[in-house]
Amino acid sequence: MGSNPTLSATSQSVPLGGGHMQLPYEEPLVARELGPRVIPEPPRRGEPGGEPCGICEGGTTGAVWSDENWTLHPPVGGSLPGTVWLASRLHFDSFADMPEVLASDFGRVCAEIERAILSLGEIARVHLYRWGDGGSHFHVWFLPRPLGMMEAIGHMLPLWEDVLPNVTDEELAAEAHRVGDVVAAARP
Repeated sequence: MGSNPTLSATSQSVPLGGGHMQLPYEEPLVARELGPRVIPEPPRRGEPGGEPCGICEGGTTGAVWSDENWTLHPPVGGSLPGTVWLASRLHFDSFADMPEVLASDFGRVCAEIERAILSLGEIARVHLYRWGDGGSHFHVWFLPRPLGMMEAIGHMLPLWEDVLPNVTDEELAAEAHRVGDVVAAARP
């Protein structure tokens, strides 16, 4: 980016695996100035001084699948059917404080969820994301990249998900239930 605050959408097209990641915005893009740092940072949901943990308090969408360690949920207000988020039953913040038994189980459950999302059809890849800035309860997002949507390869998928037209929450929930059913069927 250098000292030029105007970015070209063309310059933001990065070759990757036979396609080009592209920002979902028109030119020109203008870099914003960073604001002052906020230290200490405000408490997140589930931290002392913050709002109560929505996951622990049951203030989320209902689980479409669960076991003794994890719960799987549909999103609300999204544009990619098949998107789900996985939360731990225990309240901890990140991979750094994940109990060892859950760490050893995490890969297995993620693989089952990925296979379930791919089974929906017309899905090229499943992206796994973890953002921890909103709440302190461990959770990750699975976002399906639609087959042929080459603009959204790589780290562009969340940006495209944000600007594409939303589908209904009922459609998101229905696809999440399909994912949960496949995960449940895969369990011994």
